[in-house]
Amino acid sequence: MCNNMKKLKKINSFLKIIVCIFFVISLTSCNQVTTNTKKPNILLIVADDLGWSDIASFGGEISTPNLDKLAFSGLRLTNFHVAPTCSPTRSMLLSGTDNHLAGLGNMEEETGPNQKGKPGYEGYLNDKVVTVATLLKDAGYRTMMAGKWHLGSSVELGPESRGFQDVFVLPVGAANHFQQIRAVGSNPKKVDKAPYRENGVSVDLPEDFYSSEFFTNKLIEYIENNKSKNESQPFFAFASYTAPHWPLQAPDEFIAKYEGVYESGYEVIREERLNRIKNLNILNHTINPKSSTMWPTWENLTETIRAKETKRMQVYAGMVEALDYHIGRLINTLENMNELSNTVVIFMSDNGAEGNDAQIILANEEWIPANFDNSINNMGRGNSHIGYGPRWAEVSSTPFRIFKGFTTEGGIRSPAFVTYPKFKNQQKISDTFSSVMDITPTLLEIAGVKHPGKTYKERAVHPIKGESLLPLLSNTKENVHDENYVMGWELFNRRALRQGHWKLVWIENPYGNDNWELYNLLNDPLEENNLAKTNNIKLEEMVQLWNQYVKENNVIIDPDLNLEYSGSNFHYTY
Repeated sequence: MCNNMKKLKKINSFLKIIVCIFFVISLTSCNQVTTNTKKPNILLIVADDLGWSDIASFGGEISTPNLDKLAFSGLRLTNFHVAPTCSPTRSMLLSGTDNHLAGLGNMEEETGPNQKGKPGYEGYLNDKVVTVATLLKDAGYRTMMAGKWHLGSSVELGPESRGFQDVFVLPVGAANHFQQIRAVGSNPKKVDKAPYRENGVSVDLPEDFYSSEFFTNKLIEYIENNKSKNESQPFFAFASYTAPHWPLQAPDEFIAKYEGVYESGYEVIREERLNRIKNLNILNHTINPKSSTMWPTWENLTETIRAKETKRMQVYAGMVEALDYHIGRLINTLENMNELSNTVVIFMSDNGAEGNDAQIILANEEWIPANFDNSINNMGRGNSHIGYGPRWAEVSSTPFRIFKGFTTEGGIRSPAFVTYPKFKNQQKISDTFSSVMDITPTLLEIAGVKHPGKTYKERAVHPIKGESLLPLLSNTKENVHDENYVMGWELFNRRALRQGHWKLVWIENPYGNDNWELYNLLNDPLEENNLAKTNNIKLEEMVQLWNQYVKENNVIIDPDLNLEYSGSNFHYTY
């Protein structure tokens, strides 16, 4: 009996040792997984002036197979909102707060006398915000960008000083896509050189430069260099393209693909887009948008103007397809490096389609005809300088109202998607309201980083106003914001405010009525039925929310605004 007891004790001791060894091995294994698991890479892609329905996965006829593959694989955000123009959007994108707090209360080029020097109207990304690039860099990410900045021209105000480590940048708002010249002229007799920098040093462009191609090349170079130096380091790459912002330019082979496609005119192309939108189930089937009466219809144009308009849209389509092609090269590089499966890809446009006239900016009315050949056969080449006007912008905004520069849905709703195979909510569509301010908190949560709140390194900063998209992407929540969430917009004195499905809009004549308009977007997503006169109680509630928004965000209305850009449209006279 005693011998048996001794044997049992020995067996128990042996088993305890085995269990302890197994526990230590398991713990070590878990620690190795934790240590060796790389945080997700982040690729943020921003197109410039792309309309809501331009890419095929949002209803467009333009061939965009690379973007569409990503969009259909991910979560398409059909109710994603930005600012009416580029630099205000970019300030919100990188800071997570309102543009009136981040330094771009107005575009630098349009700041009014009563706005100059006021907090939030510095004309550059101010020191009252901390960028997502800075926080990701602090967390161990390699941060890189290529393309447009437009948030402060100097090195001290550029991406090099706001958290980006590898940088090839066009600091200003626009430039020629083939040549190193500015897109806006200050003197009809002079063509100014466009500024480009790499890592803080001014550089000249190669002769074979094309913007979408070159920016892609730079990002590929930075990503490959990072992997070769530190394979385990995650990256944040900001692909900030200048396409399809005017001047509309693309390689001949892309333009040629769309010969004859747009000869049927605005109304036909818009109707075809609307049908595809309905077939894609990304908007309600009962929508039937009205065309504006402000500009000529296709049948009212002369044959000569029709030919010019056809070629303008042909060039635009070629430019968008070229953008898609080079984004495809970037995605293929990540796939070949075995990094795509661990990369969160986010795509968006910085505002609605561009229907305004570049010709009226500064000296452009004389500068463009004096220095460029805009004959039909030459449109789209490096020595041409064209936009595509209000009617084609209406098409790009299908089915929404007006376009860039306006606080209507056509100006502030952007095509967007998030693609990452490890998210549960993929290969779907979400119509829940979200905005550009939600991107920074999303990226921080993906990286496991907390925003510092009101203080960063002893410097006072604005807290984030957006919400993370991660619960939506993880399929734990259906909405990003609750029904009480308020978002406001103001630019060029044009205003809007949204709470839940209700939207307040103020736009000057002739685009609006110089008064508040009220819409229920649940029943009227196209903003066609103004309820301001029939629902006074709701109107007053929304106006009170607007007044609160103005106070909280230091919004300053310019009473003496003399707006040239986006304030008049002489497209058909050029």
